[in-house]
Amino acid sequence: MRALLTGAGGQVGREVEELLLSSRQHEVLALSHSELDISDRERDLQICGEWRPEVIINAAAFTAVDACEAEIDKAFAVNAIGPRNLAEGARMVGAHLLHISTDYVFDGESPLPYREWDETRPRSVYGRSKLAGEHEVLAGLPGAAVVRASWISGRYGSNMVKTVLRLGAKSGELRFVDDQRGCPTFADDLAAMVVRLAVARLPGVFHVTNQGETTWYGFAQDVLAAAGLGPERVIAVKTHELSPPRPAPRPANSVLDNAALRLLGVPLLPDYHEPLERTVKHLMAS
Repeated sequence: MRALLTGAGGQVGREVEELLLSSRQHEVLALSHSELDISDRERDLQICGEWRPEVIINAAAFTAVDACEAEIDKAFAVNAIGPRNLAEGARMVGAHLLHISTDYVFDGESPLPYREWDETRPRSVYGRSKLAGEHEVLAGLPGAAVVRASWISGRYGSNMVKTVLRLGAKSGELRFVDDQRGCPTFADDLAAMVVRLAVARLPGVFHVTNQGETTWYGFAQDVLAAAGLGPERVIAVKTHELSPPRPAPRPANSVLDNAALRLLGVPLLPDYHEPLERTVKHLMAS
């Protein structure tokens, strides 16, 4: 497979690049944000025309959720116009496009896990911009794929596991909210599914998370337990008690049902405790 990977500097992009290269079956052009700003249409089309990929995996995004509330144009330029450009480039060269999206496209008010076909009602600028990107991909390129993930952590970049380990290495209490629920997803497991779907060129929307749901409070306890740092130090608080309050509203329910994978007979990712142990061990040894 001849693949173009955007957002190769991010925590998911780096895992996808390593996985593609390790197989030695693919030719890969992996570009970080500094090498390709996907909101630059002319550059996107130039690269697609020169590289002529068979598959484009878009892991690029403006993911600073709170910053998006103030930088609205930037959010939509990267998260909506960028995918539009890549869909155009994919049409031009006949490539399959897989675009990575988020649980923030939902409002979080459902009492049930969200399926791929449930109504999307984003509450934040980040969520609205990512939903716009989904529409650009699916409307602009028949046969394209969208992968929604949630609560991503891993070896690279900034994420919850690293934050908890850093805070847990100090003395004192840690405060995390217990009124936001979701499915932790680990970047290396997510990358493996992304590559699998891209190689198979499966179309449509997929929810891809590790199995098992928890709260941020419960997840912080799990991280400290895996590190042997005393999970009892974590104190549960409510979202409205956070000081200062976060600019962007968070979905109270971010649990994603991986229904499309299950119904297609694709094996789901393992329970999140398994990659959590692996990730914590790696981070503490590095």
